[in-house]
Formats: sequence, C-alpha cells, structure tokens
Amino acid sequence: MNQEQILEIIPHRDPFVFVNEVLELDENRIVGLYHVTEDKDFFRGHFPQEKVMPGVLQLEALAQTGAVLALSRPEFKGHIVYFGGMEKVRFKRKVLPGETLVLKVYLTALRGRVGFAAGEAYVDGALCCQTKISFVVSETAF
Repeated sequence: MNQEQILEIIPHRDPFVFVNEVLELDENRIVGLYHVTEDKDFFRGHFPQEKVMPGVLQLEALAQTGAVLALSRPEFKGHIVYFGGMEKVRFKRKVLPGETLVLKVYLTALRGRVGFAAGEAYVDGALCCQTKISFVVSETAF
C-alpha cells in the first residue's frame, strides 16, 4: 500500500503523517515503513548538533500504522482512531536522518470500538522502541 492509499484510510495529513508505505496487512497485524529523511522539520530543533527523531514521533508512527490496521476493517471505514493510552514504552536505539523505520503493530484485543495493540519499531533489524497501545474508534464515520 502506498502513501496515497494510506491517506484514503487515515485522516492525518502533512506535515503530520508518519507512515509512508504498508508492506503487510492482515486482520490482526500490519507492517509499515516510515522514511526518516533529513529534511523533516523536527530535525531543526531536535537536535541541531545531533539530529535524532523524537521518541514521541516514533510512537506516533506506530499509532498511525495501527490506525491503518484498525480502519482497514470494513466496520470502521471512514472513522477516526483516538489514543486511549500507552504503557510499557521503551526506547532502545536512536533513529537518525536517512534511516527507515519498520513499524510492526499487532492487534491483541478488540472489544467493540475499544482496542489494544502492541507496537515495535526497528531500523535495520535493531529494535528502536516498543509499546502497548490502547485506542478507541469513533462512534460514527466522518
């Protein structure tokens, strides 16, 4: 799935889109990519002397990838996914300009519109961050 197809599913728009491609998608699992190009605006201030992708944006990339997973379900087409919370967040490695994040999200439970997922982000096979995510899907489509 390319970026254009992703933008048909999630409501996010530039400059706040952190998933560029989807490589794998099934009912309970998704693998996406985010290309961390050097021209990203967040690098201007984080940090000018040593550019590092902010951890919260790595988590946002996982959340957006998870939103593609949830909103790909027919019953949630056209809806919005909202964060419920995150726990067990761990950062293991810096993410630098020019790298590609591989974003893996696994749906662990879905009860009506409330869901739980596990997310992991990798660069070149090395774990960068991991988290547990809770979310709720909007009641109505937009």
